[in-house]
Amino acid sequence: MSFETWVESQIARGVERGDFDTLSGAGRPLRREDLTQDAHDWAVAKARREGLDTAAMLPPGLALRRERDQLPERAVRLASEAEVRALAEDYNARVEAFWRRPQESRWAPVPGLADVEALVAGWAAARPDPGPVDPPPVGPAARRHRAGLLRWVRWVRWRGHPG
Repeated sequence: MSFETWVESQIARGVERGDFDTLSGAGRPLRREDLTQDAHDWAVAKARREGLDTAAMLPPGLALRRERDQLPERAVRLASEAEVRALAEDYNARVEAFWRRPQESRWAPVPGLADVEALVAGWAAARPDPGPVDPPPVGPAARRHRAGLLRWVRWVRWRGHPG
């Protein structure tokens, strides 16, 4: 028995049992918008009816573009410049990983990197002015730590490490 024959026999048995008699909309024509919907439109409408976020349905390139557009809104809620930089650098790392993967289509949307400095500047401009803050006293241990940190930074730059 072929698959089509088996399906037809299952439908015929369901009709005999009356399984289709109590369906909503039985005996009425399909709505016009149901005829023009494709599978994607139906899935988006179903997700919205269920109260789900449709952003999860975007292709990876578009999802990354959308996330980049939302970075300033997310950055405003962060407490420090280091957190803002980490947010942007995490996004940029995921974009670079996306660039390295083969894409399904050569017309797939390609997201761009986030401008870390512009994001930090926007975050700083949106923050209220905290007022003058006295710097903490610097002891000999802190000076040694800072000197070691500067040596490390010079070494990294000498090696040609990006960043």
